[in-house]
Amino acid sequence: MSSRERILGRVRRALADVPKDDTPYEQAIQRDYLREHGDRSVEATVDLLAENLADYRAIVHRADTDGLPALLARLLAERGAKTVLVPAGLPSFWLDAAAAEQIADTVASSPHELDQVDSVVTGCAVAIAETGTIVLDAGPGQGRRRISLVPDHHICVVRVPGQVVSSVAQALERLTPTRPLTWISGPSATSDIELDRVEGVHGPRTLEVVLVSGD
Repeated sequence: MSSRERILGRVRRALADVPKDDTPYEQAIQRDYLREHGDRSVEATVDLLAENLADYRAIVHRADTDGLPALLARLLAERGAKTVLVPAGLPSFWLDAAAAEQIADTVASSPHELDQVDSVVTGCAVAIAETGTIVLDAGPGQGRRRISLVPDHHICVVRVPGQVVSSVAQALERLTPTRPLTWISGPSATSDIELDRVEGVHGPRTLEVVLVSGD
């Protein structure tokens, strides 16, 4: 008897005395959870996102569409980035003012090659205000999962308010579960048994988020 057959047998025995007209499982437990907590305006929701991102030690910037190229160029220059990884579908004008050499993301790029890149700029699929979380789903301008995990410096552009939602429940409604989802809450970090925080363990050491108004 396989482990699967053994487990299913136990389930059948446990359900043997359940009446056939008992409440169906999907109706037995109330799941009318709140879709968001509180009644916030669009501006307040964006402010909450910025606050929670900063609380997770992400560096938050604000810009409008016209000012975005200059801001990205300044952030890359301040970082001393000589190379920047560019995922397919990233709007070309975003990096028009950047002096860094633009490296295209390709399937052939090895983790070692990606580790040599100074910075990466991506968009996102959605940003969640209540948790300070940004979600990438490998859509246009986001690239493969590895490009947001290997380079040490990640700049993520969030369109405001179009890509901002209040809650995880609202974010899930926009996402396709079969896509490769990457959920980011601040720069990569971990702590040892003595609670010494170490950043950059399994992702970028520095996360900068640009909230771009106009969408």
